[in-house]
Amino acid sequence: MTERPTIAKIAEQAGVSVPTVSKVLNGRSDVAEATRARIESLIQEHGYRRRGAGTPASPMIDLVFNLLGGEWAMELIRGVEEVARAEGVEVVLSECGGALRPRQQWIESVLNRRPLGVIMVFSDLDADQRAQLEARRIPFVVVDPVGDVGDDVPSIGSANWNGGRMATAHLRGLGHTRIGMISGPVSTLCSRQRIDGYTDALRSTGVEPDPALIRSADFEVGGAYREALVLLSVADRPTAIFAGSDMQALGVYQAARELGLDIPRDLSVVGYDDLPLAQWVTPALTTVHQPLQQMAELATRVLLDLARGVTPPALRLDLAVDMRVRRSTSNPPL
Repeated sequence: MTERPTIAKIAEQAGVSVPTVSKVLNGRSDVAEATRARIESLIQEHGYRRRGAGTPASPMIDLVFNLLGGEWAMELIRGVEEVARAEGVEVVLSECGGALRPRQQWIESVLNRRPLGVIMVFSDLDADQRAQLEARRIPFVVVDPVGDVGDDVPSIGSANWNGGRMATAHLRGLGHTRIGMISGPVSTLCSRQRIDGYTDALRSTGVEPDPALIRSADFEVGGAYREALVLLSVADRPTAIFAGSDMQALGVYQAARELGLDIPRDLSVVGYDDLPLAQWVTPALTTVHQPLQQMAELATRVLLDLARGVTPPALRLDLAVDMRVRRSTSNPPL
């Protein structure tokens, strides 16, 4: 019979004291990174579980956003809660304060709560944070990854390249050739993929992309408003703008109004996400439908499977997007 590993045995092999191992097991931050990594490796190697850790984890999920607020986040929260409620699981909401990675204090609180798992939305964990969760067998899933999370990390996204191409192809089909784009931050994977789809749609229809027509901002109204003013104030202004989010599209609407431009007579606008507000703005917004609620539901099901020891057939899943054509696009002005 294999001897059950003890904290003392792990401490001896790591060359540290028992209290140091205990600190790592409890998610304390006052341990040197190299020491923590060595201890985490031994914990995983020996399959050590704290006393009492054989009992089921708390029936809760940690849902973490880089920034919490707005309809985009609400759509994802609804999706997670829909599945969690049916499974009798509670949801704990956290945010990274706009950062793309949570602070160590958050990791410590998660380790103390021992949830069934963690869903990271538009945020990620560094290698040390991942190791701490993995050592405690707390699975995590990333929704709408900020960057390339790697083949070993479960992640749920959407077909961003296809969405960018679809939006641009719609405008090309209406006859537009001067098509501006206001993307999200180019440091994020989804923004780069949408820009690539946009440029491919232009080139494949005989239009060479103009770098001067591609701007970037955050995904909110204010940044897109400022960039739209720049695009629409030049002599050879674009006759259409593809915005990287519906909130950015609202910023374009505001800039167009201030400059006396009518949508869609003078300027066609396409958004991205298809938030509920897209149907209620005037004119109703043509946009790329991103299945946010379904993405969140799928991420929650994958996480609960992982918590039960079930490995999903695919770790990376990108859901399809489609166009929702409304009243904000038309042929370019003569």
